[in-house]
Amino acid sequence: MTARSARLRRPVAALSAALATGLGLLALRPSPPAAVRVLAAARDLPAGTVLRPDDVRPVALPPDAVPAGALRSDAAGRTLAGPMRRGEPLTDARLLTGGLLRGYGAGTVAAPIRIADAGVARLLRPGDRIDVLAPPSPDAPFARTVVSSVPVVAVPKTPSAEEGALVVLAADRTQAAALAGAGPSLSITINSPN
Repeated sequence: MTARSARLRRPVAALSAALATGLGLLALRPSPPAAVRVLAAARDLPAGTVLRPDDVRPVALPPDAVPAGALRSDAAGRTLAGPMRRGEPLTDARLLTGGLLRGYGAGTVAAPIRIADAGVARLLRPGDRIDVLAPPSPDAPFARTVVSSVPVVAVPKTPSAEEGALVVLAADRTQAAALAGAGPSLSITINSPN
């Protein structure tokens, strides 16, 4: 053994030991948890939004951060029960379930109406109670009340403000018939909560 190889033996042994220790620690380090893909709001969404594919986006969350009931796919066509903030994971608790009329009892129908002022619809949320008014006519110089204190069940997005705004109400069959016969250009008043 030469003097030079004897001098290098200790540093090479120390380097080898450090490398083996580092590789051993890497092997013992836990692997990162697998991410879970869930759906989240792509932007702020108001209550009553009927979800379209571009309203939600997939996000990857660590398993511990996934809320119970998180949806992973197939949210299109479902209606939000409350507002959501951009990035908030979508859960089953955020959606109306069992159809629009769950909990309203037998004989209740979903009665869609179109109100003339689309801006007024932005004030409405599911659960609000409204009166629906028909415009004045030659026989009646003032607006007439078509139905009173009917609950709003959804306020779907309207493609164009020129078309007015669509509002879905929970009504009995007599009220639904009166609404259907009231014609276009309806207006509303919002009742105070009880």
